[in-house]
Amino acid sequence: KFKTKYKIKFDLLADEEKKMIKSYKVWGKKKFMGMEFTGIIRSTFLIKDKKIIKDWKSVKVKGHAQEVLDFIENF
Repeated sequence: KFKTKYKIKFDLLADEEKKMIKSYKVWGKKKFMGMEFTGIIRSTFLIKDKKIIKDWKSVKVKGHAQEVLDFIENF
């Protein structure tokens, strides 16, 4: 439903057993409003030829897309 609603033209994956997110080390402790819990650590990975070229961990939404684009332009 999500793919159709947003007209996404590529396949989406589900990691119900958390194997991928744990292997990328993006599942861990987080804090929000003074509370600590376990969840997804918002991250971006730039992958080329099956290798991670750059990773950004614990990213903030504001300005992040531009930061990634700037990195790619200067790569």
